Amino acid sequence: MGHSQADKANSRERILKEAATQIRAGGLASISVGKLMRSVNLTHGGFYGHFASSSELLSEAIELALSEGELKGAAADAGKTRGYSTMVRGYLSRTHRDSRETGCAIAALASEVSRSDEGTRSVMESHVESFIANIARTLNTENDEDAMVAVSAMIGALTLSRVFTDTKRSDALLRVVRDHVLALNLKDQD
Repeated sequence: MGHSQADKANSRERILKEAATQIRAGGLASISVGKLMRSVNLTHGGFYGHFASSSELLSEAIELALSEGELKGAAADAGKTRGYSTMVRGYLSRTHRDSRETGCAIAALASEVSRSDEGTRSVMESHVESFIANIARTLNTENDEDAMVAVSAMIGALTLSRVFTDTKRSDALLRVVRDHVLALNLKDQD
């Protein structure tokens, strides 16, 4: 018995959501087609009915992981203006650090994506540019240099805070970088 187009689309969406979660948690190499398909209760052989290759899956899963992060930010912004300090404090928080599976996909995957093919890099590049533009908007500046510094510091601090086994040291890193990044907002108000 065949599956309807709606069933096929639903299955494809489940595969992509699970792949996006898995790559944020374990990186690009963590994706095994067999394990992925089993985790969504589908057969390994059915994979190619949804994707032409594992590269196609990875590109689309990265896009979804990056978009989900942006959608969370947009949902938090619904009905209110989310200011610079709110964004920085949320990004450089223990909660975000400890939420690898649902946190920022840029921080989780940037070093791996930097070694990927041009198509995969361009997917992430557009999201990094969007992040910089969003931070520049909240800083109320046309000059995106401060936004580039803030985004780089935020992504770097979040990534490094996940390396530390000493929670106090990790918290200190987040706090110090958060304070410095927040100060970027004050320098334009002199």
